[in-house]
Amino acid sequence: MIDVVLTDDHPVVRAGLRAVIESEPDMRVIAELGTAEDLVARVRRREPADVLLVDLQFGPGRLGGADATRQILAAGGPPVLILTTYGSDSDILSAIEAGATGYLLKDAPTDELAAAIRAAASGAATLGPAIQARLLNRLRHPALSLTLRELEVLSLVALGRSNDAIARELFVSRATIKSHLAHTYDKLGVQSRTEAIATARRQGLLPS
Repeated sequence: MIDVVLTDDHPVVRAGLRAVIESEPDMRVIAELGTAEDLVARVRRREPADVLLVDLQFGPGRLGGADATRQILAAGGPPVLILTTYGSDSDILSAIEAGATGYLLKDAPTDELAAAIRAAASGAATLGPAIQARLLNRLRHPALSLTLRELEVLSLVALGRSNDAIARELFVSRATIKSHLAHTYDKLGVQSRTEAIATARRQGLLPS
């Protein structure tokens, strides 16, 4: 049996996922958690599991799925499969960079989810078709694709941060932030922060 731990802040979502998973003959849900903090704590207690199914966002001020994945892998935890509604480039890249074994959207067919869990349990990587398409597009048009750092800077701009605040948060100079934004504007074909945010959201580079 593949032992799965569900981590999502919506009980109804967890109930639906449990029903799907436990309809499969070779897997079962052994725990349900509502926060990424609880999941990281569980991993650090060395409680067993074969696959961790984790949402990406848990609300303001809470540990996100990507950062939780990074901590879980650092603690020697089991494979993490991200299952979320968020499919922007910044979300996908942050999770993959953190070490997630797979990334699926919540509207994925149930057989796709089951196959991804089996793949994760065996150590294989799995990306949903929509995620693969976004990454392939980045590979095909590298000159037009924002780097992870450019996406990170633009994400902070979208949150209303100033260049000075972003520089402090990322431990770089203000000039470096201005350089990242200049490259971002050039790639997006825009002239301002407002235009950059709107264009990035329209293109699926940032969450809407």
